[in-house]
Amino acid sequence: MRLTGLLLGAAAVLALAGCSSGGDTKAVPPTATGSLESLAAEVKCKPNMQTDADEIRQAICRNGDGRFILATFATDRGQREWINDAKDYGGHYLVGRKWVAVGDDGVVEALRGTLGGEVETGVDHHAHSG
Repeated sequence: MRLTGLLLGAAAVLALAGCSSGGDTKAVPPTATGSLESLAAEVKCKPNMQTDADEIRQAICRNGDGRFILATFATDRGQREWINDAKDYGGHYLVGRKWVAVGDDGVVEALRGTLGGEVETGVDHHAHSG
């Protein structure tokens, strides 16, 4: 996928933007579905479109919980390939059917309270040895 490089760069920027620790576990609603715009509206953000292609649509969003990337995919396979590549850059991913939100863990957990979905975590390249 040609857009993978652009998206991975954006994911890396957000992954490096900061870390926080979420502690509380709340009930998770059913996983949301819909267009990028409808998902953005659910979490009260006005999407700043970065990519609008047949395979993927990506926007930078900001709401009261923080900044994140929201992306929708044409296929489940395209989504999974993107996530698998992006996870090498670290970060926190909220994954729904044909969509993903990428941000620090506090933002992802807050979004999960509205959008549902499953949280996936990328590789931590800052782990300390010994």
